[in-house]
Amino acid sequence: MTTKEAVMTTKEVASRLVAICRKGDFEKAQKELFAKDAISIEPHGTPEFQKETKGLDAILKKGEKWASMVEEYHDMKVSEPLIAGNSFAVTMSMNVTMKGKGKMDMTELCVYQVKDGKIVAEYFNM
Repeated sequence: MTTKEAVMTTKEVASRLVAICRKGDFEKAQKELFAKDAISIEPHGTPEFQKETKGLDAILKKGEKWASMVEEYHDMKVSEPLIAGNSFAVTMSMNVTMKGKGKMDMTELCVYQVKDGKIVAEYFNM
């Protein structure tokens, strides 16, 4: 007889994501909580990032690219999650020094969709 691993609820996924992101370990959050076929949507395409990134491997590469652009993290805050059905939202505020661009503050509203205990979509809005 095999035992089936329990599937996390949306609330459990949200709490875990917040805990990991507050430590600044975005890659760990993605590897642990994202579905292999997850998508990531930016508010608009930029020279650095496409509007839509498909698949966990591509999302991890996007995270590596972001990390390579940051010279120093000064402060980061992640709000408590607001949960509705199979979705949740948090705000992420960062004060960072970007390579060649100087120090900046940025706040995003991050919305996540969960299916079968994994994040299947993330949407960033500024």
